Amino acid sequence: MDSGERHRLVTGTHADPFSRLGRHIDAKEAVIRTFAPGADGVELLTPRGKKPVAALDKIHDAGLFEGRVPASKLKTGYRFEAVYGEHRDVFEDPYRFAPSLGDLDLYLLSEGKHVHAYRFLGAHVTAQDGVAGTRFAVWAPNAAGVCVAGDFNHWSTVKHPMRSRGGGGIWELFIPGVSDGQAYKYAIRDASGHMQPLKADPFGFGAEMRPKSASVVRDLSIYRWGDKDWMETRAARHHREAPISVYEVHLGSWQREDGNAFLSYAQLAERLIPYVKTHGFTHIELMPITEHPFDGSWGYQPIGMFAPTARHGSADDFKAFVDAVHKAGLGIILDWVPGHFPSDEHGLAQFDGTHLYEHADVRKGFHPDWNTLIFNFGRREVVNYLVSNARFWLEEYHLDGLRVDAVASMLYLDYSREDGEWIPNPDGSNQNWEAVKFLQSMNADAYASMDGIFTVAEESTAWPGVTAPTNHDGLGFGFKWNMGWMNDSLEYMSEDPINRSFHHHKMTFGIDYAFSENYVLPLSHDEVVHGKGSLIDRMPGDRWQKYANLRAYYGFMWGHPGKKLLFMGCEFGQTQEWKADQSLDWHLTQYPEHANTQKLIADLNAVYTNTPALYEQDCMPEGFGWIDGGAQNDNVLSFVRWDKARQSPVLVVCNFSPVPRKGYRTGVPVAGYWKEVLNTDSEYYGGSGVGNMGGFETEANAAHGHGQSLALSLPPLSTLMLQLQP
Repeated sequence: MDSGERHRLVTGTHADPFSRLGRHIDAKEAVIRTFAPGADGVELLTPRGKKPVAALDKIHDAGLFEGRVPASKLKTGYRFEAVYGEHRDVFEDPYRFAPSLGDLDLYLLSEGKHVHAYRFLGAHVTAQDGVAGTRFAVWAPNAAGVCVAGDFNHWSTVKHPMRSRGGGGIWELFIPGVSDGQAYKYAIRDASGHMQPLKADPFGFGAEMRPKSASVVRDLSIYRWGDKDWMETRAARHHREAPISVYEVHLGSWQREDGNAFLSYAQLAERLIPYVKTHGFTHIELMPITEHPFDGSWGYQPIGMFAPTARHGSADDFKAFVDAVHKAGLGIILDWVPGHFPSDEHGLAQFDGTHLYEHADVRKGFHPDWNTLIFNFGRREVVNYLVSNARFWLEEYHLDGLRVDAVASMLYLDYSREDGEWIPNPDGSNQNWEAVKFLQSMNADAYASMDGIFTVAEESTAWPGVTAPTNHDGLGFGFKWNMGWMNDSLEYMSEDPINRSFHHHKMTFGIDYAFSENYVLPLSHDEVVHGKGSLIDRMPGDRWQKYANLRAYYGFMWGHPGKKLLFMGCEFGQTQEWKADQSLDWHLTQYPEHANTQKLIADLNAVYTNTPALYEQDCMPEGFGWIDGGAQNDNVLSFVRWDKARQSPVLVVCNFSPVPRKGYRTGVPVAGYWKEVLNTDSEYYGGSGVGNMGGFETEANAAHGHGQSLALSLPPLSTLMLQLQP
C-alpha cells in the first residue's frame, strides 16, 4: 500500500477497506492487516484466540498493522489480540467476512422498489460463518467514506469503515460481537472528505432515551406473538360496515407515575387497555410513538422512523403492548408522520453532506409551519424508505392501521405559503403530484402487505377521492377524518343557545357530503390545545348546562354517520387544556359530572357497537334520512339511521335548546313501538331526568312527510335515540 491508501484507511475515507484490510492470500503466503486505533501492538491468534500465530508490524502510527504468514496457518480462520498498555482485547476481524447483501436486493434498493428495505438496511443481529454479530447497512450515495461508531468501539469514527456496494450508494459491514442493546451511529465523510455530525440510523430499530440520540441495535426476531386469533379475524372489524370507535391517546400524558415519570409499555398495558375496554371503544389510536428528540412535538417531529420511543421501553416491550391490545379484542392504530422531519443534526438532514432525503430548494423542502424539512417525494429511494416504513409497522408490530398526519400539507405545493414561496407546476397548478403518487404507492402497498389493515387520512381540504381506490385515481385511504363536520359542529356548540338558530346549518351541512368519502368523526387532540380550551370549557351556560351541552353533543356525534374518534380526557370532561408534560386530571373522575360523562361515553359505545343501524351504512346514503333538519327556531334536529336489512332503524332527536319540549310531534317512517335506548338527559348521567317512559307506540298522525309519528318529550340540551322494536 502506498501512503495515500494508508491515509484513507486510517481516516475512514477508503471506499473499499476490504481490498486492504483482512486476509489476502498470494500463492502460499497470506498478507493480513487490521486497524486497531491507539493499539501498542497486535498479535495474530488461532481461531479460538488461545494461541499466537505471529506478531504484526505497525505500518502507520494511527494503528494500522500488517503481517505475513504462511497461508496454511489461516485455513480455519483467525482472531486478533490488540494491546493497549496493560489492557488486552481479543476480537474477530470484520474484514474476513463476505458481504451478505445480494445483487438483487442492491438492485431493488437502488431502483426504489424494495418494499422490505428495512430487512436489509439498518442494523440486523445475525451470524456469519458461525460468528454472531450485527450487519450494518446504510444508504449514503454521496459519501467519500462511512464508518460505524458505537459503544462497542469506544465511539471511534475510523475503526470500522464500511464497504461501498455497487453504484446505488449502499454501504455495508458485518461487525462480530455486536448484539442487541448496543448503541451506534454512522460517521459519514462527505464527498470532500469532511466529517458530518454523527448520524443516527435512518432504519434503526431502537434509539437511546433523549437527550441521547444514538440508534440502538434491536433484534426483532426474538418476540413470539400470541395474537393469532385477532390477526385472522380482524378484517371484519375494519370494514367500513363495522363499528369503529377510537380512543386517541398520547402515551406520555395519559397517566404518569409518581415524580411525573413516564409509564412503561407494560404499565400501559395493565392500565390503559382495561380502561379502553371498559368504556366500550373498539380501537386505540396512538399519537406518534416513533422516536423523537423533543417532547413538545408530541411525536410529530420524528427522527427514528423505525424505532418505538424509548420513553416507555424497548422494541419488544412495545410488541408486548400491541399483543396485549389484540388479546383484549381491541385494535390499535399508529399516527404516522411521513410529511416532514426535524432538522436535528443527528437525523436525516444533509445526511451524507447533501440534500439526500429532503428537497434542496426551500420552496419545496422546508415547512414554515413546523420549522421542519420535507421529504423529497420525487426521489425513488426516499419514497421507498417511507413505503417500507409503513409496511414495517404493519408487519413487524402487527398494527391494524395507520393514521397519516397532515396529508393536506403534502398534497399542495402552496400549502401555508405566500406567493413567491412555492414552485407551481408548469401549468400553474398547485397540486403536488409527486406526493400524490407517493400516497397512492403507500396505500396500495399497505393494503397488499397484510389482511385486515386500514389507513386513515387527516386531510382538511376537499381533495377528491381521498378514500377512492388508487386504480380509480383515488389516494387509496380506507377512511378520512371529517374535519369539516368537526369544525362546524364545534362552532355551533360554542354558541349560546339563543343564537344557535342562526347557525343551524352548521349541524346539517355535513350530511350534504357525508357519503362522498368514508369518514371518521374526529374530536382529536387538536381541539383541546393551543388556547382552544377543553371541550367542556367551550360549551356555553352554567356548570350544569355545560355538561348537558357536552352530553348532547356526544349523543349527536354517536348518532351521526361516520366512525368515531375521541381524544383522551374528553370522555370524562377534563376541564383544562391538554398538557403533554403531565398526566390527565384523573382526580376529576371522583366528582359526579365527570364520572357521569364517563358513563355516558361507555353507554354510547355500547349502543353504537350493538346497533347495526348506527354503523352498517355509515358511508352510504341509504343509511340516513332526515326527519326534520329545518327546525332551527326550536334548535332541534331529527333524523333516522337505517341498518342494511331495514328492520331496526334508530331515530335520533337532538334538542340543543335549554327548553324542555313536551309532546314534540316527530314523524317516523315505520309504525310500531320505538324504544328509548339512550337519553343523554337521564339522571344516571347527571341530567334532569326528562324522558319518554321507555318509549312509545306510533300514532297515525302525519308529520314530516310520514303517516306515523311520536309525541316525544324532548329534554333540555339533550340527544335521544329511539329504536324500532321488531
